[in-house]
Amino acid sequence: MAQGTTLTADEVLGRLETFLTRSVERLGTTDVNPPGHRVPFHWPPHAASVDYCVPADAWTSRESLRAFGEELDVDVAVTDAGVFGRSRKLWNEARGETTAEMLDALREGCVPYFERMDAITGTLMAADRFHGSVRDLGPVEWVCLLFCPDRDVANEAKIEIETHASSGLFGPALVQILRDDRHPDRRVAQWCVLDMFEDLPAFCPTEVCQSQATAAIRDFLFDAPDDYARCAYKAGVVLGGHICTEEAGRALMDCLEASSKYGRRSAAHAVFHLVEWCPSTRDEVVRRLRVMASQDDEPLLRTFASYMADDIANYATDHVLEPVFPEED
Repeated sequence: MAQGTTLTADEVLGRLETFLTRSVERLGTTDVNPPGHRVPFHWPPHAASVDYCVPADAWTSRESLRAFGEELDVDVAVTDAGVFGRSRKLWNEARGETTAEMLDALREGCVPYFERMDAITGTLMAADRFHGSVRDLGPVEWVCLLFCPDRDVANEAKIEIETHASSGLFGPALVQILRDDRHPDRRVAQWCVLDMFEDLPAFCPTEVCQSQATAAIRDFLFDAPDDYARCAYKAGVVLGGHICTEEAGRALMDCLEASSKYGRRSAAHAVFHLVEWCPSTRDEVVRRLRVMASQDDEPLLRTFASYMADDIANYATDHVLEPVFPEED
């Protein structure tokens, strides 16, 4: 699956577009999935035999375990402390009072592994179950795996993209992910992209690409229909506290009048950071927040904007927490 070194950024973008089209066809919906929390994956699990000091010469028999559609060879050690089994293929062990109990425990212990492999396989729409590490894949797969519903897989793909950022392959594809409105798991991917864009020049080294990224973040905030995965919040922080250009500042101020209440909330928070690195914007930011405090459709945002305006006008070093909308409780 790994990609060669002859890929270009345009080819990665094109492969992403193909992936998104196929994903919508396979999943049959463009409705966004509210993402769960990231659950870090640790493998292999702790070896039970270590706790009981099972010697190497105790593994004298063999069993076969049918699990998740696969046959696993299991080395078996029968000891005074119970029956131990290990799958060398999966680097997993289990203990039971009987062989049957040990095999059941081993099968149960394999669940996180197979769930992760199946999440990768399903996201990539591969014909056969994937066995391996995300790092063994390539740029196209890493970009596509940002959409994995298993957020730890998406995070690992993000780390690989960050590691290979100097290749120059990812900027246009990452910008397109921010603009995607098709893949149901797009909030997972968009959070990853926003996290990477805290160091925007690493992925978008040219002014043109940086402007495209800034515009994509601005548009994402302007129309955000939700704040799943705290994407809208993250987008404001990236514009106001990380990109730190005049263009980003203007885009953030525009979002104080966004059609999305989530976008307006994010912008009202993030302008605090804008003023930190660009003090010359203070008066304009306070003025815009005062307007928001008097005219916003959302009572919670009117109050929030008023507090933020006071904090910024008074040179406060901290600011009030953003409000939570009723549907977010």
